[in-house]
Amino acid sequence: MSNKRKNTRDIGQSLIYKIIQPLVTFFIRLGITPNIVTTIGFVLNIVVAIIFIFGAEETSRGNLSYIGWAGALILFAGLFDMIDGQVARIGKMASRYGAFYDSVMDRYSELIMFLGICYYLIAHHYFLSSLFAFIAMIGSMMVSYIRARAEGLGIECKDGLMQRPERIIIIGVSALTCGIVSHFIGGNYKLYIQGIPFHVFETISIFTIPIVIVAILANYTAYTRLMHSKKSLKEQDEIAKTKTDFFSAKTIIIFLLCSGGLFSFTILNNKTLFQNDTYPIPKINPNTIFYVQKTNNTNTIVYESNINEDGKINTVNPVKIYWIRFAEKGQIAELSYIQRHFAYGIESRLINPSKQIYQLNFVSYKKRYIYLMQQITDNKYHAYIYINGKLSLLKKIFIKTDGGTFWFPKVKYVEVTGNEISCGNPISEKITP
Repeated sequence: MSNKRKNTRDIGQSLIYKIIQPLVTFFIRLGITPNIVTTIGFVLNIVVAIIFIFGAEETSRGNLSYIGWAGALILFAGLFDMIDGQVARIGKMASRYGAFYDSVMDRYSELIMFLGICYYLIAHHYFLSSLFAFIAMIGSMMVSYIRARAEGLGIECKDGLMQRPERIIIIGVSALTCGIVSHFIGGNYKLYIQGIPFHVFETISIFTIPIVIVAILANYTAYTRLMHSKKSLKEQDEIAKTKTDFFSAKTIIIFLLCSGGLFSFTILNNKTLFQNDTYPIPKINPNTIFYVQKTNNTNTIVYESNINEDGKINTVNPVKIYWIRFAEKGQIAELSYIQRHFAYGIESRLINPSKQIYQLNFVSYKKRYIYLMQQITDNKYHAYIYINGKLSLLKKIFIKTDGGTFWFPKVKYVEVTGNEISCGNPISEKITP
């Protein structure tokens, strides 16, 4: 999901939370639990299905008023899907079972809603539309299932174009609009274009076209989540395998023989990492993971694991970043807003909650991932990256520039340097833009 879409979604969600806040407070004062709120939402969706079924059995094809009433109730029931979480958080009633119950009831609610929609469309002989409604139901269930299965395997999988809130809003609004419009133009209105032997639009299309959109985008969301999970699982397997091999007794002996003590010398003496370094080396502390330097600038950006006072990593911002102003008095300085958000800042994502493995990338370059995880030998977090196709312990990144301007420097290459995990030898790779 893009940052822009995330921000729009977050703003919309915050606005709705403000609107429903009085109702949330009222429920908490009455002692209504989150599970009761969830159950109310489920019952309302049963009523939605009943309205669709009753409209299919008791009304003619051109009477679309029941679709409108069902749409209004879909949106109303959707509010309870948001209220239950707020009641749990604000009322301090959150529980693992509550979250599980909410997830199960959401699936039941959506399936029952689609049951009513499919029944209505089939009963009034909208065969193609009913087929797309069924496909939309399949996509909706797979979006939820893939997320649940992925999170069970330790993968965060929340992104996508057509998540549950989007599906409910699109179907609810389109159904409500269809019912309202049919009141003014009639349920049997059809639009013909000269030269085309059949109508290209009718009143119920206000409801069925969005269902087609949901069917396509829901299944596309399921596919993108599947591909994301595939990529994340492969990365986890490679990291886990390499990490296991690295810390085996045999590999540790090979590491010591190959490295000739280079790694120990680097950490303990803090004098040099590589013989061709001519820039100042920042002071290494137990939380330092790597640093960045660039042409004609001795000022250095240091990246550290952000450890809380309780000794655990900060799950929101796992990486702490700061300048060491070697060109001035060697003082510590924070990055500016522009530097954090457009150049040297880090985006992080927890890809394995059980092992606390984070996937990192620079905000300015998202083609190469860095992995932050603990070493079992020292219980400290270190940065790992693939250098020349080999998983390596990241130590330094050097940006070679050749002219340009302050805002648009001409980057000749970026050199990534570290130590191979397999034997500890120094390794570097030049990445050209």
